[in-house]
Amino acid sequence: MERKKIYNPESVENVNDRKIFGGNPTGIFELNNIKYQWAYNLWEMMLNNTWFPKEVDMTRDVNDYKNLTEMEKTAYDKALSQLIFMDSLQTNNIIDNVNPYVTSPEINLILVRQSFEEALHSQSYAVMVDSISTNSEEIYDLWRRDMMLKSKNDAIARVYLELAKNPTDRNFVKACFANQILEGIYFYSGFAYIYTLARSGKMLGSAQMIRFIQRDEVTHLVLFQNLINTLRKERPDLFDEQLKAEVIEMFEEAVKLETEWGKYITQGQILGLTDDIVEQYIKYLADDRLTSVGFEKLYNVTNPIKWVDDFAKFNDQKTNFFEGTVTNYSKGSLTFDDDF
Repeated sequence: MERKKIYNPESVENVNDRKIFGGNPTGIFELNNIKYQWAYNLWEMMLNNTWFPKEVDMTRDVNDYKNLTEMEKTAYDKALSQLIFMDSLQTNNIIDNVNPYVTSPEINLILVRQSFEEALHSQSYAVMVDSISTNSEEIYDLWRRDMMLKSKNDAIARVYLELAKNPTDRNFVKACFANQILEGIYFYSGFAYIYTLARSGKMLGSAQMIRFIQRDEVTHLVLFQNLINTLRKERPDLFDEQLKAEVIEMFEEAVKLETEWGKYITQGQILGLTDDIVEQYIKYLADDRLTSVGFEKLYNVTNPIKWVDDFAKFNDQKTNFFEGTVTNYSKGSLTFDDDF
């Protein structure tokens, strides 16, 4: 697999000849001619979802954090440290590791936008850390000192590093699945924990920040699910039984790691997030992500905490993400009800 040329005036590639990778683009973004309409739909949605971290009022969280139990504080810090790592990884991964090989300009657009949003999320976490912590370096260094966290981070990065070291067609497809898993599974224990605090009236600013972040992550998840489904049509030769077995193994490892992490940060002491609930929720997410890219369910479980999904929604945003049909773009409400 070769990186695309950033300037290629000899190319005569037309819109119908475009490919996700392996194409021959000119380097000019001719956006009046689109092959992948789902990508342009996501681009417009991302633009209309634009927000900035300082719009979120963290004032109340300062006192809330002081009044959390030691267990709640520890879980909050660890969840935040994990989120910091993943968005940092994605900012670089998308720009340096994935986008250089993508040869469709409309998909280049949304990958650049995704990387911007991942960087924005990093700023969001900085706002959260600076608001509540008397020692921000402690949270930022957790990924080095907490061996459970480091082990999980190493596993997440492994497939990305495979693509960086050996950029083949097959490794690109596997990296797409790894991105789907990151965006659709690995973020969610941390999200669910912060929403659980907010449900009891604590850390409402943090929960609002996570709502904005999660809305972005949904578009990132859909981006990679559409990439996978489109690649299956363009390059069916890559989707053989060996790849299927490797993908299933990746999902099983993700469920194991995220379940262990969720149990680790909550220690069975957070009301509404028992060990069984954490495990079932992660398995439910894995099944949902698998079926969205043409695989069968592995676990066949229901969502045990439906209120989390409801809590994360912006009520005035109506989007059929999986078909890429946008019926309404909106920024969403910045208000919370105290009783949830």
